[in-house]
Amino acid sequence: LADPDNQLMLRAGSGDTGAFRLLMEKHQAPVMRMIYRYTGMHHEAEDLAQDIFLKIYRAARSYAPRAQFKTWLYKVVANHCFNFHRGRKKHKYDGTLDPTLSAADVADQSSQGAGQDASAEQRLQQEELKAAVQNALAGLPDRQRMAVILFRFEGLSYGEIARALGCSVSAVESLIFRAMSSLKERLKPYKTP
Repeated sequence: LADPDNQLMLRAGSGDTGAFRLLMEKHQAPVMRMIYRYTGMHHEAEDLAQDIFLKIYRAARSYAPRAQFKTWLYKVVANHCFNFHRGRKKHKYDGTLDPTLSAADVADQSSQGAGQDASAEQRLQQEELKAAVQNALAGLPDRQRMAVILFRFEGLSYGEIARALGCSVSAVESLIFRAMSSLKERLKPYKTP
């Protein structure tokens, strides 16, 4: 089956601004979430997403589909995030990361949902855990952090991540293994019995 997003991108390259608008509407939220998870900064995610979509719009004329559009898009996003990060000092997360991030997402632990009747102490413990997860993710090297984001949050396969990061599948396996090991170690104090 042909990738409908590739078709939209080809139409955009022929001057169809409506096709580009459809692509942008479809992918803007996931791109912003990915950037936010990588940078940890709300105010930067929107600006970087605009830069990325401008770059994609400019690339539309020369676009030649070799894979799914989403894989190509994530490669553009990853490279843009890496370049942004290189151009600035390392940022720490500001504690406002997407609330859907949980220890279960990162460390393969059982999630303890907070019911409506959760006590204030339980909510406080959950907030502390979220902050610990945010800090642990922020402490990963760039490529490990991006590999985890693409795998755990964006649902890409190892092959898709390899294409997005421009490396081999075995390199992706290694990146994710090292990242998960590091995250589990950093989150050990929060592990529930």
